[in-house]
Amino acid sequence: MPAHRLNAAVWKKSSRSNGNGGNNCVEVAVLDTAVAVRDSKNPSGPALFFDPANWTEFLNSVQDGEFDIR
Repeated sequence: MPAHRLNAAVWKKSSRSNGNGGNNCVEVAVLDTAVAVRDSKNPSGPALFFDPANWTEFLNSVQDGEFDIR
């Protein structure tokens, strides 16, 4: 994806990131055909891209506790 498309993206952070200054988290942008994720400390760095179905599957897994540290 061309970098200029990411410049126009609307990036969002979790509302829970405000407790530590909001600098140690990821940001998410919903694009036309993908969901992009980047490191909030390095907004001009690389981004990961997920198709909408895989992103939804990931979110469901998080909500179900699949990645919880036990």
